[in-house]
Amino acid sequence: MENINALAAQMGDATYLFLAINGLWGAYCFIVVWRRLRQLSFRNRRAAEDFVEELQERIAAGDTDGALELCEGDGRALPHFAGEAIVNADLPPAKLRAMLAEHFQQDVLMDLDHRISWIVTAIKAGPLLGLFGTVLGMMAAFGRIGTGEKVEPHHIAKEISIALICTAMGLLTAIPLNFLLSIVRIRLTKMQQSVSSGLGKLLETITAGEMAQR
Repeated sequence: MENINALAAQMGDATYLFLAINGLWGAYCFIVVWRRLRQLSFRNRRAAEDFVEELQERIAAGDTDGALELCEGDGRALPHFAGEAIVNADLPPAKLRAMLAEHFQQDVLMDLDHRISWIVTAIKAGPLLGLFGTVLGMMAAFGRIGTGEKVEPHHIAKEISIALICTAMGLLTAIPLNFLLSIVRIRLTKMQQSVSSGLGKLLETITAGEMAQR
């Protein structure tokens, strides 16, 4: 019995470490996703619209090289896929749209979804690890009582404190990460809408130019 109690107490202490690692991993994944979204996005909607308008003007004027030059060297999602659309402008519109959608999914969304899934995992794991520490703390406390020996209150308080601290740490991990996850998802949605809207307008201009040439 004493060995089991000691093991429960040791594992309860170790749960602090697991909770800390879980919280830090979730925070790290959020930082990675946030930085990646900032790299892929324009600073605001107006900036994205101005970029698309300038591209449309150059394409309408027949300045394909100038339009490509505007896209080259820009790591943001919209310029990258706009350049891809211009290079493949000879493809049928439906095929071009499907190709861009597939590349956007593979090159951008899959990586972001991978990181976001880890944030979700950290959110779910936090309370579960906290509950695990709570159970271990209570096992140690009741195990000490079950020995039949005279138990000092401060000994019981230590095991119960492990239980309560683990619960608090689990919630402390999950609650902030939930808010951060919402921020990331909102930013991701805005980026997707910006790329979709910008490419839609650009493809209309490209299609109109192809039709005029015919």
